[in-house]
Amino acid sequence: MRTTRRRALGAGVAAVGLAAFVAGTPSATAHDRDRHHPRPYAQTVQLLSFNDYHGHLEATDPPLSKALDPSQTAAGGAEHLATALKTLRAQAPRGTSLTVAAGDLIGGSTFLSGLFHDEPSVETLNAMDLDVSSVGNHEFDEGTTELLRMQKGGCHPKDGCYFPDDPYAGADFQWLAANVVVKPKTSTTSRGHDHGKERTLLPATSIKKVNGVKIGFIGMTLEGTPSLVDPAGVANVEFKDEVETANQQAVQLRRKGVNAIVVLLHEGGVQSGTYEECVGISDPIATIAKTMTADVDAIITGHTHQPYTCSIPDPKGNPRLVTSAASYGQVVSETDLVIDRRTGEVDRGRSTSVNHLVSRAEFAKDPEQTAIIDKWKTISAPLAARVVGSVAEDITGDSGGNRGIETPMADLVADSILWGTRAPENGGAQLALMNVGGVRASLRVAPKYAEGPGEITYAETYDVAPFGNILTTLDLTGAELKAVLEQQYVPGRAGGRDALGLGVSDGFTYTWDATQPAGSRVVAGSMKLGGTVMDMNATYRVGTINFLANGGDSFTAFSAGRNVLGGNEDLANMVAYFGANPGLRAPADRVAGL
Repeated sequence: MRTTRRRALGAGVAAVGLAAFVAGTPSATAHDRDRHHPRPYAQTVQLLSFNDYHGHLEATDPPLSKALDPSQTAAGGAEHLATALKTLRAQAPRGTSLTVAAGDLIGGSTFLSGLFHDEPSVETLNAMDLDVSSVGNHEFDEGTTELLRMQKGGCHPKDGCYFPDDPYAGADFQWLAANVVVKPKTSTTSRGHDHGKERTLLPATSIKKVNGVKIGFIGMTLEGTPSLVDPAGVANVEFKDEVETANQQAVQLRRKGVNAIVVLLHEGGVQSGTYEECVGISDPIATIAKTMTADVDAIITGHTHQPYTCSIPDPKGNPRLVTSAASYGQVVSETDLVIDRRTGEVDRGRSTSVNHLVSRAEFAKDPEQTAIIDKWKTISAPLAARVVGSVAEDITGDSGGNRGIETPMADLVADSILWGTRAPENGGAQLALMNVGGVRASLRVAPKYAEGPGEITYAETYDVAPFGNILTTLDLTGAELKAVLEQQYVPGRAGGRDALGLGVSDGFTYTWDATQPAGSRVVAGSMKLGGTVMDMNATYRVGTINFLANGGDSFTAFSAGRNVLGGNEDLANMVAYFGANPGLRAPADRVAGL
């Protein structure tokens, strides 16, 4: 019974039934009775879903925020996620459960997976019996050719086979890319998948049969993916509108006799309730859900790393389930779709969704996942110790200290961003900015691991930049750039930090007057580039990371940016920067204080 499941999961779950949209929330007892003793014409299909896995194999992530999970339950990790999925599947009749995902399974990953181009991540997902997933923007971090390798298998073109006797075999599950269309006359065209007049990089849809009932899945990433990745890696494809694509593909599925349709979409929203709730769900998913064809019966989402179980009316005014499962394998969404065997249509009034915390205390480590993790950890040690650069003196000032001031480490990272985005083909940046809070470690002469004095290892570099951010360049006027700088001080900023400093790149300087009110602390006429006073009406090319470009840490003034261009991953760029600049020293202050 579901009441028993709630106790077993140890995480006060809440079911969202679509019948509640009209006639109140159905009781757990009634739902269990219908599930285990369904109407003769009804088939219940259990969909277990998650998103934004990002290669978080090891159980090291902190709990969800206190707002999302007041219990602060330690959750996530491949070993515990695998057990949670097995436990939930066991509570559905045999052969009636599917496991699906909404993208970003790879890319922006932890050290253990990212070091090996996310082959470890795919191996763990294969062992979890994942059936199908949409692509996300991070699936394109290393370009379309590498994504096809991740799907089909084969050794990495530069690194080769990590295990020569057991080469990478590819993903057992199918990635879907309905809105990723191959451009004509490109090298990848012949490997695309024909859907009408356009050819998608990977299949647009997947049809699964459960006890004779067909379910169609449409998989997509957000249309804005090109601004989040290296444009060179996706130059051979176009990213289409999510709603238009879903509407077109739903028609095609209907023509194939598929009347139960689920969209796996790597796009989402933000809500203010707990992981079990849907309080004030935001755009873009709110608008997407309201405008996507009513032929779609449920939308499983991701990208925002938020958990929610929502009921949002479709264009015909009928309620429709919209879910998301946070990130890093910390939450699993369980959706029970009740399908009429006679028509193949979903009975939305009897279908429900619930989010489960993947509690490490409740779900034991899965031995198969442990073996996979141990295998990769064995060979990661020498790679982690690879020396990529050196320092001649300590360079300090990371997120563990005062985040409200300019620091040498933040300036150094800003220098690396400028280095990686200065060339015209890489964005043409003239200056760069980096948030101190995103600099997660300092660099010291004294060995941190087993390296020699002053040496910087790959592992140390990863410690500085573990988030998989993407270098981003954009146009800002001098006035707009000043507005960004002013947001280093925002009274009442979310998270309790009024002051959040920015590191600035070499050649850019200004004066900060902390005695002035918010919005007026950058001294007029003090902003200089290469020693020349900046024109408030002129346009400058600014390099940063996508986290800031998207308004992270309340730096919303970046939203004024135009001609946004994605670039390399920050970690890879930093490794290259360290290699090209041995014997680094702490940058001198570039911000003068009054």
